[in-house]
Amino acid sequence: MVELLDCTPAEGTPMTDDRLPLAELMAKADDGDFLRSVAESVLQILMEADVEGMIGAARYERSGERATYRNGYRERALDTRLGTLSLKIPKLRTGAYFPGFLEPRRTVEKALVAVIQEAWIAGVSPRRVDDLVQAMGLSGISKSSVSKLCKDIDERVIGFLQRPLAGEWPYLWLDATYLKVREGGRVVSVAVIVAVAVTTEGRREIVGLHIGPSEAEIFWTDFLRDLVKRGLTGIKLVISDAHEGLKAAIRRVLGATWQRCRVHWTRNALAYVPKAHQTMVAAGLRQAFQQPDQAAARASLCHFADQLHNRWPKLKVFVDDSLDDVLAYMSFPAQHRTKLHSTNPLERLNKEIKRRADVVGIFPNEDSIRRLIGAVLLEANDDWQLQHRYMQIEGMTELATPMINPQAPAITPQAS
Repeated sequence: MVELLDCTPAEGTPMTDDRLPLAELMAKADDGDFLRSVAESVLQILMEADVEGMIGAARYERSGERATYRNGYRERALDTRLGTLSLKIPKLRTGAYFPGFLEPRRTVEKALVAVIQEAWIAGVSPRRVDDLVQAMGLSGISKSSVSKLCKDIDERVIGFLQRPLAGEWPYLWLDATYLKVREGGRVVSVAVIVAVAVTTEGRREIVGLHIGPSEAEIFWTDFLRDLVKRGLTGIKLVISDAHEGLKAAIRRVLGATWQRCRVHWTRNALAYVPKAHQTMVAAGLRQAFQQPDQAAARASLCHFADQLHNRWPKLKVFVDDSLDDVLAYMSFPAQHRTKLHSTNPLERLNKEIKRRADVVGIFPNEDSIRRLIGAVLLEANDDWQLQHRYMQIEGMTELATPMINPQAPAITPQAS
C-alpha cells in the first residue's frame, strides 16, 4: 500500500507569491501538455521576478524606489525538448529587459536571416528560398522588418570594416573566395577578398573586406590604398596566392615583399608532372623547404629542378621563374616562418565563409554579401581577441633590424 503524504500547508504557514501563481497556472494546464505548461509557467515567473527587481517595486505597488513602469509584453517562442514554449517577455516604459536564459540571435545568424529574407522579397529562386525560409521559421516576415534588421547589421559591420587601424602591421595575408551574385538579371561570380594582418604585439586581426568582379591590378590597388588610408602601415611581407595584378599593386602601394602561397605553388608545380610521379616530386619539393635557411633551400630547389629538367622541362622553367616568390618567407624570423609560407592560417575562416554562403547559394546583391561575410568576419575577429598571441613577440624584434636581402622579388607577368 502506498501512503499518501498530506501536503496541505499547516495553518498559519504563509505561501510565497511565487508558489501561488505557479499553482494557478498549473491548475489550468491540460493533461497532455502538462510538462510544457509547467515549463512555461516557471520561466514566466522567473521573468516577472527579474522585472520586479529592475523596477524596484511589485505590480501595482507604490514605492519611492520605483525606477520605471511596465509596458505590456512581447511574444517570444522558445524551442525545447518539451516542444515550443510560448513566452511573454515583459516590456518597460524606459530601458530594456531581456531574460538571461534566452540568447539573442548572434550577428552572423541575423545576417543570414536578412540575406534569405532579402532574396525572398526580391523574388530570387522562389522555390529554393521558400524552403530555406520555412526551415528557419521565417515565413510571414514583413519587408519593414527586413529593412530594420538589415540596418542594424549594416551599422555594426560597416563600423567594423571601416574602423581606423593603429600601430604597425608587419605581416598581411590576402585570400580570395568566389561567390555568385545577381547583377543586371544575370548571375555572375565576384571575388571576395579578406585581409588579415598581425600587429607588432603578435596579435592578428581581420583588417579588410573587398568585393569586385575581377582581380586586375586596379582592383588590388584600390583595396590596398583603402587599407593604407585607414592606417595600415609597417607592412614588410604580404602572403597570398598568385593573383593577377597583385604583385605590382603590393610594390606600388605598400613597398613590401611578396610571398607566394607555398601550398598553391606546390599544386601548380605538380601540374607539370604526370600523376604517377607526383608523389616523388612532391617529396623532393618538401625536402627543399625543410632546409634551415633561404640559401640552402634555393640550392636544393635548383638542384632538384636540374635533375628533372630532361623529363619535365616545363617544371624546371616554372621553378626558376617563381623561386624567389616561394622562398621569400625564409628571410624573416624563424619563429614566424611556419605561418608565413602560405595562406593556410585563413583556411578555417574561409571554410566558415563558404559554409555560410552555401546556405544562400546566389546572393541578391553585393550588399547582402558584405552583410553576411562582414558579420562572419566580425565575430571571428572578436573570438581571436580572446585567444593567445598568434605569433611570438620575440621574433618581432628581429624585424626592427634591417634584413639581409630585403629587396622584393621582381614581378613576373604570369600567374597561375
